[in-house]
Amino acid sequence: MMLTVFNTLGQKVATLVQGEQEAGYHEAVFDASGLASGMYVYRLQARPLNSAMGRDSKSGAGDFVQARRLLLLR
Repeated sequence: MMLTVFNTLGQKVATLVQGEQEAGYHEAVFDASGLASGMYVYRLQARPLNSAMGRDSKSGAGDFVQARRLLLLR
């Protein structure tokens, strides 16, 4: 799983989560102290484990990607 934050130019400004996570509810802390107020985009990517192989699925089947807007106000 990967949770990343991008600015409006598409530049990655932070990676909040990277690696395997257990199923369930999780929280991530975003320290935006070095960023200006404005619009950002965060993207959540998840790839299911291939249980037969015990490693990441390369087929792309079942991949989940979602992007949302984030308004940072100071």
